[in-house]
Amino acid sequence: MKDHSLLSPSKQIIVGIQFLFVAFGATVLVPLLVGIDPSIALFSAGVGTLIFHLITKGKVPIFLGSSFAFIAPIIKSTEMFGLAGTLSGIIAVGVVYGVMSGLIKIWGLGFIDKIFPAVVVGPVIMVIGLSLASVGVNMAKTNWLIASVSLLTAIIVVIYTKGLIKLIPIFIGIIAGYILSMILGMVDYSLITGADWFALPAFTMPEWSWKAFLYMAPVAIAPMIEHVGDMYAIGGVTGKNYLKDPGLHRTLLGDGVATALAGFFGSVPNTTYSEVTGAISLTKVTDPKVLRIAAITGIVFSLVGKISGFLKSIPQAVLGGIMMLLFGLIASVGIKTLIDSKTDLHITRNQVIVSVILTVGIGGAVFSFGSFSLGGIGLASIVGVLLNLILPKSEK
Repeated sequence: MKDHSLLSPSKQIIVGIQFLFVAFGATVLVPLLVGIDPSIALFSAGVGTLIFHLITKGKVPIFLGSSFAFIAPIIKSTEMFGLAGTLSGIIAVGVVYGVMSGLIKIWGLGFIDKIFPAVVVGPVIMVIGLSLASVGVNMAKTNWLIASVSLLTAIIVVIYTKGLIKLIPIFIGIIAGYILSMILGMVDYSLITGADWFALPAFTMPEWSWKAFLYMAPVAIAPMIEHVGDMYAIGGVTGKNYLKDPGLHRTLLGDGVATALAGFFGSVPNTTYSEVTGAISLTKVTDPKVLRIAAITGIVFSLVGKISGFLKSIPQAVLGGIMMLLFGLIASVGIKTLIDSKTDLHITRNQVIVSVILTVGIGGAVFSFGSFSLGGIGLASIVGVLLNLILPKSEK
């Protein structure tokens, strides 16, 4: 790897800003889809990344951005409990991360594989991707031409480009769709011209809701497992074992505290960004300090009102086109999880677990007891964990 003591401060700043742009499209897309001010997501991503680095002793070159896994749960939860109540559910996700961090410190990694094997995590990720497929299609219907250009541009970038460009398909797809929207006169420029140059993000305070808390907490299962994979990935890039130093319990705690803080700010949950890990692999810039520069840049951008105005002016058709690719990609990650783990679907037990998770999660099943109710991804996750623990693993 490159000796980063040779990088001048100015070069560190340039690379740091470059890393932010790799994460920018995905980070602002999630809040746009769930109805939250994107400037808050930039702010919480920046602050969350700095907190992560503080908790992990500044050893891990990671950037935290908005998590796609929570798009569907946030939309559903907001319908049922309101945004303020949903924010307490986002805080619950951070609490789950913290609890798991403590258990990992006590018992090690083995129990995670026992409770959350691939046969559970894979279909849960598929549910996350597919549960909102209709939302993406409905948004794209507002203008199929714009949606198609956004979608095709993102696909072309993913398949045919190389280097850093390949890592920002969402960002480039949005730009292509936006330019076409401008040509067709479908952009509301008043959202940009009416915005101040300097403006604090529109923070929303959470309101305590046990229902939202219990609804969102189980959703933490899939991104938590993804976090473990990301730690292996960044360790493979840098040649270091971050699961031992600073330890998975610290990295997971850092992710959890950042997510809980996002809930207090009125933002979406954070997650470790594999896109930035890819950029680190390409540039060979592994100094964690550069990722902190990216975080600070994100905070600065969140205070520029014109940027927030521009993001809010993106037409629904542009977002719909991107979502049609995005949600399918998430579902494909679930399939890949099953394939990579060599989960044998000839085994009836595995078939049952996968089938029930998909049916419960996509079919809209809801468990109610008095005033308490649990459904969607959260219910599917819990059902999958219970089936995995209860069903016998040997077959005659």
